[in-house]
Amino acid sequence: MEELFEKLDLSEYLSAYNEFLARPKSLFISGDSKANYEKIEEISSLNLKSPKEIANLDDALMRVSKQAVLHISEIYEFSKIIEYFNYLKSQNFGDKMRGYLDKIEIPSSIDKICDYFDENGEFKESIDERLISINEAYKNKKKQIDESLKKLIYTKHLSPYLVDTQIHYINSNEALLVRGGFNHALKGTVIARSSGGYFYVLPDIVSKLKSEQSDLLDKKEEILFEHAKIISAIFHKNLSFLKFINSAFDYIDSLIARVSFAKSKDYNFVLANSSKDIILSEFAHPALKNPKRISVDFRGKILLITGVNAGGKSMLLKSILSAALLAKYLLPMSINSTKSSIGSFKEFEAIIEDPQNSKNDISTFAGRMLGFSKILGKKQILIGVDEIELGTDFEEAASLYSVLLTSMMSSDIKMVITTHHKRLAMLLAKNSEVELIAALYDEQNSRPKYEFLKGIIGKSYAFETASRYGIPANLVASAKSAYGDDKENLNEMISKALNLELELKLKLKSVEEKELKLDELLKDLKEAKIRADETLRARLSSLEAEFYKAINEAKRGINLKDTKEKQRSLNNANFIAKSIQKPTILSEPIELKVGDRVKYDKIKGVVLSLSKNDAIIDSNGVNLRVPISLLKPTNQSPLNNQKSVNISLSRPNSASVMIDLHGLRSDEAIERLDKFISDALIAGFDEVLIKHGIGTGKLAYAVKEFLKSHPSVKAFKDGAPSEGGFGSKVVKL
Repeated sequence: MEELFEKLDLSEYLSAYNEFLARPKSLFISGDSKANYEKIEEISSLNLKSPKEIANLDDALMRVSKQAVLHISEIYEFSKIIEYFNYLKSQNFGDKMRGYLDKIEIPSSIDKICDYFDENGEFKESIDERLISINEAYKNKKKQIDESLKKLIYTKHLSPYLVDTQIHYINSNEALLVRGGFNHALKGTVIARSSGGYFYVLPDIVSKLKSEQSDLLDKKEEILFEHAKIISAIFHKNLSFLKFINSAFDYIDSLIARVSFAKSKDYNFVLANSSKDIILSEFAHPALKNPKRISVDFRGKILLITGVNAGGKSMLLKSILSAALLAKYLLPMSINSTKSSIGSFKEFEAIIEDPQNSKNDISTFAGRMLGFSKILGKKQILIGVDEIELGTDFEEAASLYSVLLTSMMSSDIKMVITTHHKRLAMLLAKNSEVELIAALYDEQNSRPKYEFLKGIIGKSYAFETASRYGIPANLVASAKSAYGDDKENLNEMISKALNLELELKLKLKSVEEKELKLDELLKDLKEAKIRADETLRARLSSLEAEFYKAINEAKRGINLKDTKEKQRSLNNANFIAKSIQKPTILSEPIELKVGDRVKYDKIKGVVLSLSKNDAIIDSNGVNLRVPISLLKPTNQSPLNNQKSVNISLSRPNSASVMIDLHGLRSDEAIERLDKFISDALIAGFDEVLIKHGIGTGKLAYAVKEFLKSHPSVKAFKDGAPSEGGFGSKVVKL
């Protein structure tokens, strides 16, 4: 496993992760991956303290099974485990972690042992009164030693022999540094000599007190052994539980270490699924200092990476394998987890380095063949092969590998391959299970782009790379001549195809964006028509009711016998009829000219051309034909006619230095955050606090990406524990 991590440039990553473990263990986590992922999410929502370092207790458990007596320090290691589980049980976890912890019942006889030790792991003297008197006596002996040494230092008959007045510690013994001839003034034992020829002497009086101290420590050890014997007997009765809790601690330690590591690096988790697809969004390999994030959609059996030298092909291969490997072991990574999907693989194989070695008497090509022979017939395996044609003739390698790889595709394998050989790519490209991706080259600036284009064979740009790294132009020209016009023409065709493909993809992207805008405009037009129809129907219904009222009043007046009443009723009917507000008709259309900004319902645009009754307007790159009678001016002059713009900002009535986004959707939270930062800038704040929580990480990721792109944000960092910790951001404006 370590060899694979080293091949994929993940050694530093693994070392950094291991620092968060309480004790070393394998990367594998027992249990269901989905359940483990859900527990990790619940752990991520809390700011838990990490467990203390714990020693390996396998040997201690074996000796307990044989009724041996453990040392008091080994008992303390078990107590640290029990103490940490008690701490976890007191936390407010979700259903998964709570359900797991509730199943763990700690025997009371084991639980109370945690109270035997203080924070430094020392056995508490309050447990046994004899320890109190021993510790007190030991302190007194220490005090007597100090007083005796000070008394000797200031003795007149010894002062001529003292080199200095310091107390020196030699092999845990207090000693004085004296000159030769000290025997007449000091009784003691020489325990060392200095580089200057002086003597370190342990005075007899101090030696006696040290011996008495040693006797006290022996008595203390005897008392501790008595307690260790009793506790070991309790451990023997609860051996099954101790084995379980020791294993459970490794499980919990693995989960918490992953979460702590992820928070320290701002990484995300991706749960490997049952598919064999590898879809990466904005992935950054942890070994890169300033990575250019990659996005890959690999659903076939083979991904063939071609293109420019030093263009990132090998790192792309390592990135794909690394992401799949980290997902398998539920290790965090720098990735957009919401847009990524990674399948599950049983094994991984990286054929990357040159296997040629004088010690093993093997050639490069033979080593490659040996590597392939080992993986033939394996299933559920992800393989990475860097520079597959290495070590033999290109033409022969192309034929051999095309047959070999085609055969392997019938098995349950997935391969990522880099190659400079276009013939191999062309032979494999016709297979629907083979996906092509090319490393791009910036021909204008003569350097790799470290970007990749899917669906095309790339050119190696060997001659351009040689020129870029200082090879004389005349030598490059001679090399091109030796290479041959036909092959160079093929390279030119590939280069043109790359550029055309890239241009086509950009145009397709532009068309897709316009289609989205058009869909939005059509939706707005449809909604505008529905509102207009509803308004018209409501107005017609109102007019019908008002006219019906007037007509009924007139009918009532006609049937009246009294002339005055009849006249009064007809007058009232006439008044009602005149009071009816009829729809107004535009007598004259509005005057428009090309370049005016107009609005049709909610749709805004600029007038491009005018006809007798219609106008062509441009709305976000989409042209619309709209009747002039339905357009309204928007009080905004065309951009090319603006001479000056006056902007006035009013200070907000109430501005805060903190915003809480808990419980909001990402889009709603970002909208509020944008206004919050604007108000803070107007109010003159230079630092604000954003609380977003941890949760699934989606809201935290959205906030982080928004802050990265905001032009007024100078820097941001996680808040202090009192400010929300990893669930908050302190932003400098």
